[in-house]
Amino acid sequence: MNILTTHVGSLPRPKEVSDLLFKRENNQEYDHKYFDDVISNGVFEVVKKQLDIGIDIISDGEMSKISYATYVKDRYSGFAGDSERNPPQDLEKFPNYMKKIAASGGTPTYSRPCCVSEIIPKDSNDLLNDIDNLKNSSQKLNHKNIFMNSASPGVISLFLSNSFYPSRSKYLDAIATAMKNEYETIVKSGIQLQLDCPDLALSRHMSFKDKSDQDFIKIAQQNMEILNHSLENIPSEMLRLHVCWGNYEGPHIHDIPIEKIFDVLMSFKGNYLLFESSNPRHQHEWEIFDQLKSKIPDNKVLIPGVLDTTSNFVEHSSLVKQRIEKFVNIVGKERVIAGTDCGFGTFAGFGNVDPDIAYLKLKSLVEGASKVK
Repeated sequence: MNILTTHVGSLPRPKEVSDLLFKRENNQEYDHKYFDDVISNGVFEVVKKQLDIGIDIISDGEMSKISYATYVKDRYSGFAGDSERNPPQDLEKFPNYMKKIAASGGTPTYSRPCCVSEIIPKDSNDLLNDIDNLKNSSQKLNHKNIFMNSASPGVISLFLSNSFYPSRSKYLDAIATAMKNEYETIVKSGIQLQLDCPDLALSRHMSFKDKSDQDFIKIAQQNMEILNHSLENIPSEMLRLHVCWGNYEGPHIHDIPIEKIFDVLMSFKGNYLLFESSNPRHQHEWEIFDQLKSKIPDNKVLIPGVLDTTSNFVEHSSLVKQRIEKFVNIVGKERVIAGTDCGFGTFAGFGNVDPDIAYLKLKSLVEGASKVK
């Protein structure tokens, strides 16, 4: 049995795709038929690239989305204006560095409206188009093992602030009610669903800097409870969850340790858990999984990030093998899939990693996984 390989979801978008996404983002005129054709072609090419490299569980690379969380404003009404920007606490501590990365174009600028009225689905075919594009491309290339990303209620509330609902809980409930159909539609189409949940870690040093860790854990527990409720009709084997502390190069000295949110993560209804395990701030945390292995439910499959997604270093396949083996030694080979720390195209048109190098890193992922005996 070989170790399977996958990734977090987003992959570098071709310039033609990014340009059209920003035209739509900036409310500029564009040819809708041409847009659909470009996205469809982009999905086919990104599916083919993944399969050519040898990735086992693939996605559409999030080609149609401006970002992994704010895309919901294009699918649901109730959002307008602009949300307050909350820079990560670690970057605030180093203002010169924060200015430097902003000046270098390392900080993406895109629309982040806030919730100003009831969240109602728009008459949009965006989701169905995404499903068709991924299924058609994978069928043409004779591949069935596919997944699609969707934003969790918690991460939507992180980036699109609330100015309408009377409480944070009411806002989360409203988001979950709206997103429930998206979640179920993806799975009913035969595609595995990945919930992107940086809110369970990243929001600690963005939105809840003034809280204690214990208070934040309660917030994370609430986010997970609401998420699990929205997934009540979906089988656990069709569900993946990704958690991260922010896909940016920074000191990350205020990241909440994984041991503090471990129980929250293990309470996820689904079987598959993707998490950072390669960047220098979290590479050591395989030890936590070892120490707390008795708390890992038998149905959980660990998908550690064995590639860093913020640097252009191409990890040697032998290093990838070593990283995978640490988790194999904890839960066994049949319960480990090799993944990435985060996405390579978190925001359209932005990313530290050169697109060609991103695919070279993924090739090393496949080679490293094949070395695990």
